[in-house]
Amino acid sequence: MITKILTLAVFARCVYAIPAASTSVSQILVTTSIASPTASLTASIPSQFPLPPVQDWCPSQIFCAGALLQTVNDASLWTDPKTFVDKPTSNSSANVLAHFQQLGADNVTEGDVEQFVDTNFNGEGLELEALVLSDFPQSPSFLENITDPLLKAWSQTVHSYWSQLIRSTNASALCPTGSSGSCESTLIALNNTFVIPGGRFREQYYWDSYWIIEGLLQSELYDIINSTLQNFMDELDQFGFIPNGGRIYYLNRSQPPLFIQMLSRYVTVTNDQSILERALPLAEKELQWWQNNRTVNVTSPYSNQTYAMARYAVNNTAPRPESYFTDYQTAHESGLDLSTTELSNLYAELASGAETGWDYCSRYLASPAQGNGNLTTLVVRETIPVDLNSILYKNHILLANLYSSNTTAADSHRSQAASIREGILDLFWNSTKLAFYDFSLRTNSRNNVFSSATWYPYWSGIIPDEVLSSGTNAFKAFATVNMVLNRYNGSFPTTFLETGLQWDSPNSWPNLIMILLSALSELPSNITSTSLSNLSINQSSFDLIPADQLNLTESQLFGQPVMPGINATQTGSLADINALNGTVTNGGNATDGEGWGAALQRMVANRYMASALCSWHATGGSISGLLPRLSDAELNVTQSVNNTGNMFEKFSTIDIDSSGSGGEYTVQAGFGWTNGVALWIASNYGDVLVAPQCPDVLISSQIVGSTTSSSTQQTSAGWRFTAGDAMFWLGLMVVVQTLVQEL
Repeated sequence: MITKILTLAVFARCVYAIPAASTSVSQILVTTSIASPTASLTASIPSQFPLPPVQDWCPSQIFCAGALLQTVNDASLWTDPKTFVDKPTSNSSANVLAHFQQLGADNVTEGDVEQFVDTNFNGEGLELEALVLSDFPQSPSFLENITDPLLKAWSQTVHSYWSQLIRSTNASALCPTGSSGSCESTLIALNNTFVIPGGRFREQYYWDSYWIIEGLLQSELYDIINSTLQNFMDELDQFGFIPNGGRIYYLNRSQPPLFIQMLSRYVTVTNDQSILERALPLAEKELQWWQNNRTVNVTSPYSNQTYAMARYAVNNTAPRPESYFTDYQTAHESGLDLSTTELSNLYAELASGAETGWDYCSRYLASPAQGNGNLTTLVVRETIPVDLNSILYKNHILLANLYSSNTTAADSHRSQAASIREGILDLFWNSTKLAFYDFSLRTNSRNNVFSSATWYPYWSGIIPDEVLSSGTNAFKAFATVNMVLNRYNGSFPTTFLETGLQWDSPNSWPNLIMILLSALSELPSNITSTSLSNLSINQSSFDLIPADQLNLTESQLFGQPVMPGINATQTGSLADINALNGTVTNGGNATDGEGWGAALQRMVANRYMASALCSWHATGGSISGLLPRLSDAELNVTQSVNNTGNMFEKFSTIDIDSSGSGGEYTVQAGFGWTNGVALWIASNYGDVLVAPQCPDVLISSQIVGSTTSSSTQQTSAGWRFTAGDAMFWLGLMVVVQTLVQEL
């Protein structure tokens, strides 16, 4: 089947909020889309493969796996299959199904399906309404922590973006429960206000909310945090677990279980103990769900000890409704001619990959390697993830602390935490490579993909003895961070494998940057006090990394473009193009006596703010008197002439003017966790933040747009190319080209 190239026509519809306490009438536009297929409306839709089994967990004949959903997806009316399943019907379920039957089984055309959808469905997401808080805090106190004027003003702008992402259930647009109602919707109606991530993620999402809440805490929006937690507790009451997101098509999976950590942060900051009466029993309920549904016994090949460890493992035998056509293509266009059993296993793996939050990443492939993004080789259910078990360890510790008077319950959770900790250090920690890796049930060994998941145990308070006993070892455990800062222009990548998957390089994700910073902050000062320059003297940043920690040679690392068609050299000290005296480009300012732990935190924090602010500026963001708006010629490069700045869900490690890329949907803007992490960094590192030097958009687009790590030459080993050098030579080239044209 040949995938059609589609265009997307968008129209705006204003949704008005019902007046309520702390709100006023909303003037925020909610965007919906109309079908715009490029194929002729008279063309027949492609022939279909056999229907997958009906999914008992998904209670809809319209929006769950079945003939209607598959036919609409085969017509490919939208670039994103999630669009359709977020459209409430405009008729009763019975009428919609009857109208679908009238299409018949043969010679159904694109026009037939488009007319069917236009007649029977409303705009996506209209069951929710945007709210504007009448008492929105204009200048929360965290702003006083920021010394740089530009970053202070920008942080205040980011703080204001919460007002664009606050949602409530639109009672007037809700569909009655059951198939006999006047309409049907996939929305899980929530009783309280919440913040959405943004873009296609127009509902409340589970793990996104952790980083959203971190930002809301800085913004002093405590009522919305409480409301978000109440929504999660309602879902625990109703379903016994917290679904991936607020739609019925998520009812077979969860996401990284961070509810207890959100709860703990809220109680710690606000001292609101009253929430615990309801929350503690439901926190226990969630942990029990993970114990019953996602936990297996693993016997260590290293110690012969057996541990109860968690994994992601979703019951599913059909394409995910929100990604139906994407999964359908993955299964049927692979050329593998999969059997019914193999199809079911693949669909389970795809759903399990979505449950990880890292959908998708090479760490969950059977044979991860550069260039291999083959999702038919997913082995999520056979992987014991280091990050999931670190989260559960920390959950038990925090829950024990919340039981102030119930010592029996507290002791029980500390005991369970101790067992998980032992399993983490046994199964995941490689004391030679000085890194944590996932454990494979398939091979009965640790895998060798180095990823940002390696920071989760530190973030959770688990520091191996080899690290605690030696400052040198401690630095080696984090030496990849130093290398990235010296070698690349952006933040830390999720992995060092380029596969085209969005949770691989060169993408950098905001939530993982916060975990990295938190991990560094957990290291005791006695092992991080040595100067970074003393550690790195006469060695390249790659040479400081333990052998085989990355499972890649230096020449296999992805490149950093510095000129059109040219990457920086990929080996030796010449690869450290951003190294300066005591710091790195866009890494803030080094201070006397600064230990390597504090230095890495300062530089990572500054790099994150550079990625977020520069990509925002490159898409139309500006601040009066501090940061002028780019010219239309510059904004045309990012197709942002009519834009006012995007906060992207992910960034590029090689181009801080750009968002991340890859994956099964276009990059999303909004964006909840990006905003939250920016405000958290501003609050916690505001005194060491320095306004970034954003690359020239016209030049950087030429550099990165024409350069890849595998197909371009490198700079001569005898010519050290710094970021400043690249800008100088590229600027000179532009001047010469201009003079030639004038002559």
